[in-house]
Amino acid sequence: MKSIEIERAEAITWIRIQMAQHGLTVADLQAAGCFAESPPPPTPGAVRYRNAHGQGWDGRGAMPDWLQRAVNAGQTVEHFGVPIPGVTGES
Repeated sequence: MKSIEIERAEAITWIRIQMAQHGLTVADLQAAGCFAESPPPPTPGAVRYRNAHGQGWDGRGAMPDWLQRAVNAGQTVEHFGVPIPGVTGES
């Protein structure tokens, strides 16, 4: 079994050979975005529904268990709605 150091050295050698064969420079790779930082993972949306215990849901994906249980017991989803600043709900 090869050590990680050997595999890494072989990968670097392969990359150098490929760059030489194709006339690529590090600047070419940078310009192509090869070293750009990956975008941050998506952040959860603003909480649109919250219960008295502070559990929240942004309204995306599957309804959480706490809210599904409340709906099954006869409560409306809107009952748990969180007011959005600047929106009065009136037309």
